[in-house]
Amino acid sequence: MIGQQARLRPAVAADELHLFEVYAASRAAELALVPWSREEQIWFLTQQHEAQRASYRQLHPTADYLVIELPDGRPIGRMYLSRVAVSEIRVLDIALLPEWCGQGIGSALLRVLLAEADAAGDMVSLHVEIWNPAVNLYERLGFVEAGRNDIHLRMEHHPPTS
Repeated sequence: MIGQQARLRPAVAADELHLFEVYAASRAAELALVPWSREEQIWFLTQQHEAQRASYRQLHPTADYLVIELPDGRPIGRMYLSRVAVSEIRVLDIALLPEWCGQGIGSALLRVLLAEADAAGDMVSLHVEIWNPAVNLYERLGFVEAGRNDIHLRMEHHPPTS
């Protein structure tokens, strides 16, 4: 199964185009609704990607910025993780290029993360837009709603109690 074969590695400067492509793909449905030229979309996406990147780096300077890749080294997504408290790991972002979605890759990577967090007694948290279909995946993996606003859910996965 391909989801179990994907691996994570630290992002490096040479990955910047890939990371932009993943970001752009994650905004494609939203941009389909605006009457902008391709050039205007690229400008907007570039500005938003840079702002997101700067914000993550400022708020989470010690985070793990990881590239999801296939065994042949082909990059297909990104996963950003940050230890935000002594016993809390935050999934800042997990995203795959569209052609790799729905194949169990994200699920497999999250299951590994959750198993490692459970073994260490750590909680895993994340924020997700309330309309994002990934909410169903997170619930299947054992995340529960811990808060919400008009746009986002905060979800948490707690380690089993002994």
